[in-house]
Amino acid sequence: MAGGAFISYGTAVFVEPGLTARCSMVVSDQDTAIAVNSGEVPVLATPRLLALCEQTACTALAEKLGPGKTSVGAGVQFDHLVPVRVGSTVSAEATLDKVEGRRLVFTVTATDHAGLVGAGRMTRVIVDREGFLAKAR
Repeated sequence: MAGGAFISYGTAVFVEPGLTARCSMVVSDQDTAIAVNSGEVPVLATPRLLALCEQTACTALAEKLGPGKTSVGAGVQFDHLVPVRVGSTVSAEATLDKVEGRRLVFTVTATDHAGLVGAGRMTRVIVDREGFLAKAR
């Protein structure tokens, strides 16, 4: 199908480019580089910003995957451009750009009141939850 993919694992799922979602968070002390051990400054940590972007990609897929299916992170290319202080609101947007079988590529952006905070691409893969967990070591 043009632009989309039919993904069958016993339950038909149609996922096509253009799915979007938006999630926001207020930066707290627990979200800082100091708190997550990724730096020595009390600003939004890159790992926490990435987690917000992944949450947003997952939200875009919500209710699109069949029973027993989920998506897992498979790759990230991301630039964290500016520091964000505790108390600021950051919003992430994820847009599904490409579907290659089970592989889904999202463009993600993060903004605050002053503009762009970070941007990049995230790849997620649709998996059978039980089968995936059975392979975990």
